[in-house]
Amino acid sequence: MKQDQYLSVMPEIRQAISDRKPVVALESTILSHGMPYPQNVEFAHNVESIVRAEGAIPATTAIIGGKLKVGLTADELALMCRADGVGKVSRRDVAVYLATGQTGATTVATTMMIANLAGIRFFATGGIGGVHRGAEKTMDISADLQELANTPVCVVCAGAKSLLDLGLTLEYLETFGVPVLGLRTDELPAFYCRTSGFKLDYNCPDEQTVARIMKTKWDLGLKGGAVVGNPIPEEYALDYNEMETVIRKAIALADEQHIHGTALTPFLLAHIKDMTDGVSFASNLQLAYNNARACSKIAAAYAEL
Repeated sequence: MKQDQYLSVMPEIRQAISDRKPVVALESTILSHGMPYPQNVEFAHNVESIVRAEGAIPATTAIIGGKLKVGLTADELALMCRADGVGKVSRRDVAVYLATGQTGATTVATTMMIANLAGIRFFATGGIGGVHRGAEKTMDISADLQELANTPVCVVCAGAKSLLDLGLTLEYLETFGVPVLGLRTDELPAFYCRTSGFKLDYNCPDEQTVARIMKTKWDLGLKGGAVVGNPIPEEYALDYNEMETVIRKAIALADEQHIHGTALTPFLLAHIKDMTDGVSFASNLQLAYNNARACSKIAAAYAEL
């Protein structure tokens, strides 16, 4: 296949995929554009260690030197964390970055795309993108949602980022046939918050149930992936109403400064961190670790099937 010339898979990961062992994809945008240096370096190593502790192999993705990287060396992780000249790459940008040799951090959409090319079925992230507030005027809808509709990768997350319009995000996913599963929850988690008020159709009691649902979906040849909403651990959860007030302030600030497009989410997350005196950042770390743990368990259960 022609795309293989652009794919660089670490030998350990290639072997695990070949042996049908559990592999968990991880994005790099969270490192380059979601966290400050050097805390992101510690996070990158911690999240990979968590995946290994659950018996799976971590596969952090990025675009470096004209290659779609699946698995990064310590030096490559450091490069992504320093983020000097590292762009934020969604599906539309992939060919440009590969052809021009630019370094790019992978979003949810791009990580799904690269994972699928490599043969990886499961991906752990913080929160997916979705329909932005006011999208009926701006048409600002994350490419993550179309990727979920078309690419067979199961994404484990703390729901959609709470700065989005969660109701419209769920409606969009339903329209395109994307299952949204709750892992031990009846509600869509709202990133920093365990609840959102939006009920889900399916509450999976354990990771094995998620694995069976994904196997059934793909056995049937049904297109696309799925979202697994995994609530942030209770001790790190923030109050929904308090966070809603903070988010509205951050969005108003973004409007004043005409921040939009790919710059919007990093801008909002940075200002939410400041407005909560860093508490939201600590929660962000813990929800990401929690998702890596759950995704690894799902991938392991799937491998056994």
